[in-house]
Amino acid sequence: MLHPDWKQALFTYANQFNRCEIEYGPLKEENVVTDLRFLMERGERMARMKEWHWERGTTPLHAETRVKPVRMLRETEAGVVADVLLHVRLFYDKAGMTHREERVECERLTFGREGAEWRVRRVERVAGEQRLSGAEAPFESVAYIHAENMPLLNHSVLGFGSAARQSRYHREEAAAYADRWWNGTNPEFENFEANCTNFVSQCLFAGGAPIHYTGKRESGWWYKGMAGGRELWSYSWAMANSLGLYLRSSTWGLAASEVARPDQLTLGDVILYDWDGSGRFQHSTIVTAFDAGGMPLVNAHTVCARHRYWDYRDSYAWTENTVYRFYHITDQF
Repeated sequence: MLHPDWKQALFTYANQFNRCEIEYGPLKEENVVTDLRFLMERGERMARMKEWHWERGTTPLHAETRVKPVRMLRETEAGVVADVLLHVRLFYDKAGMTHREERVECERLTFGREGAEWRVRRVERVAGEQRLSGAEAPFESVAYIHAENMPLLNHSVLGFGSAARQSRYHREEAAAYADRWWNGTNPEFENFEANCTNFVSQCLFAGGAPIHYTGKRESGWWYKGMAGGRELWSYSWAMANSLGLYLRSSTWGLAASEVARPDQLTLGDVILYDWDGSGRFQHSTIVTAFDAGGMPLVNAHTVCARHRYWDYRDSYAWTENTVYRFYHITDQF
């Protein structure tokens, strides 16, 4: 049972978190957070968001944030450490049209007493877009190979089709899948700790992209499922950098052309993100809607998001060095 004062501090934190989504000046009351590193980061983000809305021609209207403790790591009279989910709904106006975007942040909060009051002494983001996308191998260890052999279709996953049959990319179905599972996980697939590219691949597959099964993790684009007591998948299925390499080099099935601007994308297209400009892409999203100005809105996992503005300048992962890649998925496979 949560200590009542601890619980009150948690909801005060959620209320202040919510207000910082749409108000970009100092809080009108005492801040419940004493983590200076976090406060500096949040201040930088708030200043960036104020400029961001002005540049986009958008006006924040209101935000709704629900908080839910999901795991208690420690609870004593002196201190509490818990993982919490913050489900944010942000409403904003653009060109007279009201938009709603959603995201779910997972944070680890450390609470401690200061006299008679409880304060948030430390805020840690448990999952963030800056984490590598993929469960088993860092980018540096992947020598991606473009397979020239004809693909072998994994019928147990695909359920239809053959190597000789062409099909159309059903963009609406890819976007519908992304909206269905943006804040959940399809139990038919592995759920990675950094799940963004696995999620995007599932969306592409739901849109009709055929499995290109080579049996080699460094080639093709495939998800085989459970075999030998473990889940098997290609690097391109689950890692952002490898997916980008596959999309631009594929000559069969799933393929894409790189375009120069986000407004050239259509429903079901893919955006990759290199936060530090290192040349290694760490995050991926799929286009699921457009704002009143025709700019893409995206869905994603790891930090689960629905209809989020494509450039992610509201993310703590974003930096001035961020590089994007825009991939228009081919209409025919």
